[in-house]
Amino acid sequence: MVVFGLWVINKAGGLVYQRNFTDGLAQLTSNEYLVLAGTLHGIHAITSRLSPAGPSSGAQVIEGESFKLTILLTLTGTKFVLSTPLTEAAAESILQRVYEIYSDTVMKNPFHTPEMPIRSDGFDSRIVALLGSG
Repeated sequence: MVVFGLWVINKAGGLVYQRNFTDGLAQLTSNEYLVLAGTLHGIHAITSRLSPAGPSSGAQVIEGESFKLTILLTLTGTKFVLSTPLTEAAAESILQRVYEIYSDTVMKNPFHTPEMPIRSDGFDSRIVALLGSG
């Protein structure tokens, strides 16, 4: 399993968690990650309205030449985005596991404010255990 990065985007399009898991990725600034998260949020909203077959949950996979972004949209509007190689077949199941970790460590934390940046050592350590160090 190779994972390039993980983003968590709140329902307003704000980046609340970002971590890279592979060396050699382009080093972006915090502002650039915020802009990318907002752009992805907008693209996701637009694609949810473009479906010719009726209502849609939006884009689930966006592919580039050498990577893909797999998106898990939760019922609360939070998006989990996993960046992987094109050949990674388990991205959806990895995102489900990330969502379980998020639910157990972040949402059950009485000191966490929803929609705000995730500052949880428990979440971070469990994500690193699942996806590797970054």
